Amino acid sequence: MLKPFEEAQAEPPSAPFYEPAGLECEIFERAFRNRLPVLLKGPTGCGKTRFVAHMAARLGRQLHTVSCHDDLTAADLTGRYLLKGGDTVWVDGPLTRAMREGAILYLDEVVEARKDVTVVVHPVTDDRRTLTLERTGERIEADPRFMLVASYNPGYQNILKNLKPSTRQRFVAIEFDFPAFEAEVAIVSRESGLARERCAPLVKAAQALRRLKGQDLEEGASTRLVVHCAKLIRDGLDYDGALRAALFEPLTDDPEVLRGLARVAEIATG
Repeated sequence: MLKPFEEAQAEPPSAPFYEPAGLECEIFERAFRNRLPVLLKGPTGCGKTRFVAHMAARLGRQLHTVSCHDDLTAADLTGRYLLKGGDTVWVDGPLTRAMREGAILYLDEVVEARKDVTVVVHPVTDDRRTLTLERTGERIEADPRFMLVASYNPGYQNILKNLKPSTRQRFVAIEFDFPAFEAEVAIVSRESGLARERCAPLVKAAQALRRLKGQDLEEGASTRLVVHCAKLIRDGLDYDGALRAALFEPLTDDPEVLRGLARVAEIATG
């Protein structure tokens, strides 16, 4: 029988700060105990990567993170033969190492990877939890503490880059979004060292900019950018300079749109 979540071991001091917005921590821990893979869905910069790092530390597991991209191949995950000192030796990839060690493997923006990557992942995400290394013939059974976590941004991907239902239905899914106003103010203040009352206008500006997503902007302002902005202000930069450098410029190169963002932020902050 599962141990109640409330009785779980307290997070170690080294766990990165993460402010829960719902049941995501409980779902993740129960998925870990039941050896279930987890899929995190949500916009860029809403805390998915921080959440995984927090939970890995909380569960006392090593974390291997792979940032997926168009050139990522199955061999990059499983491993390959390499020349070392004149000898050809097999070197495990992050997936293979995580399965042997009982670590957590995090595939960030998994839909950006090539299709052969999902083919390799399939037997790892079902009851088999196995990996066959074609080059060596070895069949690896995952350590009971191994966990696969993947993430993607559904709102950013086009129809050619999306997860197939056959892949998505192998995961327990957790949806993420930006924190509520008060929670985000607390997060930005804690991460930057800037007083809460000085962080509040920055969060208001960011929330206003997020409403422009899909109009003038491809992506809204992430909490990460708000933290960057707050750090600049804490270090002595004025509000206008910090907003432009940390919130506006990273979102667009269009001078007209930049002026519009500044006006939206000005209205939002009064």
